[in-house]
Amino acid sequence: MRTAVFLIALTLAFCGFSALGVWQVQRLQWKHALIARVDARIHAAPTPPPARNDWPNVSAQRDEYRRVVIEGDYLPNHDTRVQAVTERGPGWWLLTPLRSDSGDTILVNRGFVPDDWKGDVPPPVGHVRIVGLLRTSEPRGGFLRHNDPAHDRWYSRDVAAIAQTRGLGTVAPYFIDAGRDAFAPQWPAGGMTVVSFRDQHLQYALTWFALAVLTLYAGWRVFYTSGNVDRTRHER
Repeated sequence: MRTAVFLIALTLAFCGFSALGVWQVQRLQWKHALIARVDARIHAAPTPPPARNDWPNVSAQRDEYRRVVIEGDYLPNHDTRVQAVTERGPGWWLLTPLRSDSGDTILVNRGFVPDDWKGDVPPPVGHVRIVGLLRTSEPRGGFLRHNDPAHDRWYSRDVAAIAQTRGLGTVAPYFIDAGRDAFAPQWPAGGMTVVSFRDQHLQYALTWFALAVLTLYAGWRVFYTSGNVDRTRHER
């Protein structure tokens, strides 16, 4: 009886491990499709970002990392510094609202400034053309820290909260990471968007399938040992 219960438990474990392995294979296929889609977006020719009538349809799946181009004028004295950790060390993302030629307001991440940079970084004056990557808002706040608009402390690029704090009215539900400009001053440094996705699903799948195989081996050992014990008892 005890052997039968153990074999049933091993069978359930085998089914569970196999299902988890299959799920990870499916996740692997999904992740590779995502990587291919994003890679195609960031290397595509720039197109205008979603217009106001399309804002309700903006989503990460549809729009994240689209290469876009927009023209307009920056709104001075409305900069927001959002804490950042980059390959250049700790510092800030510098977000500035831009009034597009169509009259819409869109936040532009002009780039990175280091933590020890104390000078002002005013936006360019006059008409500008921005090419960059579309990013969706980050309303959840930073890791283990939350935005504190009352004290102007920002750990994530929460478009709606920044717009409300700066009195910008209705803004696009996304922001644009500006690309690197070879003719721009040293700071802010644009073009530092990191496009990276964790892809460990194959390792996870192999681990689950290995555990499934081990349960098969354990079941065989239990069945084999139980058979030997029964034969020994019969011979006696």
